[in-house]
Amino acid sequence: MELIVDGLYKSFGEKEVLCGASHTFKQGKIYGLLGRNGAGKTTLFNLIAREESSDDGLVELCRDGRCALLENEDYTYLYATPTLPDFLTGMEFLRLFQDIVQENKARSHTAHPWDPLGQRPVSWYLDRLKFPEEDALRLIKHYSHGMKNKLQMMMFLISGSPVILLDEPLTALDIVAAREIKELLRSIRSEHIILFSTHILALAQELCDEIVLLHGGRLEPVDSSLIRTQEFEEMVVSLLTQGEAKGSSPSPCAARK
Repeated sequence: MELIVDGLYKSFGEKEVLCGASHTFKQGKIYGLLGRNGAGKTTLFNLIAREESSDDGLVELCRDGRCALLENEDYTYLYATPTLPDFLTGMEFLRLFQDIVQENKARSHTAHPWDPLGQRPVSWYLDRLKFPEEDALRLIKHYSHGMKNKLQMMMFLISGSPVILLDEPLTALDIVAAREIKELLRSIRSEHIILFSTHILALAQELCDEIVLLHGGRLEPVDSSLIRTQEFEEMVVSLLTQGEAKGSSPSPCAARK
């Protein structure tokens, strides 16, 4: 299974953000997406998730030799700032979400990699994320940022979506919760294509199998054999500052022309 990002262009007025961004992401790997602030990482995720439309280019999911545009059931998008219904308890929300997923999968006849029948109890997902049941019975409006992030993680387990987009998912998690999430991602990567955006270079080095830089409006893979070397940070900084000049900030696409 492959997620193919092919020639994405996106501008906001006169501001060019992506100019031909292309890369093929493969099942079984955690990909780290690195870039400077404002480089367009969230924009790229929004285009993949069809929350924004591109000016040109396409995103396809290829399985068993057949490629098609990404459908809603093909991906789960975890936001840097979780948007969840504060008026529900965690348990109510997860049960509602599970009902929606089961209904959609019954209509589309799609299999679930964790639970082919889509009928695991919510308690199974709570245990998987070490989320106490007493917390699940509280209203979401009383949750910390980290608890909301864990709730998002349970959403992609329930959905079974092949593509997982993680926009700064470990923000505000304590050290124990962050370790649990990292272990979870490693344990499920064989079934998924996981894209993970972060500003934390050390985290990307620790967790990711491959790292792709978003720079100058394009996606540039980094030699995976260098990820865990001492020279990696210096190399990334050098690549992300290429072409910069003091006092100037040309559009990324103009810099490519």
